[in-house]
Amino acid sequence: QVQLVESGGGLVQAGGSLRLSCAVSGIRFSINSMGWYRQAPGKERELVAAISRRGETNYVDSVKGRFTISRGSSTWNTVYLQMNRLKPEDTAVYYCAADVGRGGYDNWGQGTQVTVSS
Repeated sequence: QVQLVESGGGLVQAGGSLRLSCAVSGIRFSINSMGWYRQAPGKERELVAAISRRGETNYVDSVKGRFTISRGSSTWNTVYLQMNRLKPEDTAVYYCAADVGRGGYDNWGQGTQVTVSS
């Protein structure tokens, strides 16, 4: 089991930037990959970005070129989501999640609110 705590959300104007952080504790060696999800009101939760143990990354089309997922210097100690050129449609609760090899992301943080004003 791992514990995830997000931080860094807030209110920003369109075109601005935020960096989300996810602090990871627990059995970190069990993590295969980590991702950032988001859920806007009335919408389903979607995977925004993910990073594998080998450092491979992937992104949903709507954030490619604007968002960057990365890890801290120590594998799985901290995972970041740098969000640039934010748009009002990026407004959502952002969640950090971990895949520990049980068939998907099943370890979740509490979420952090990101609000982008137009």
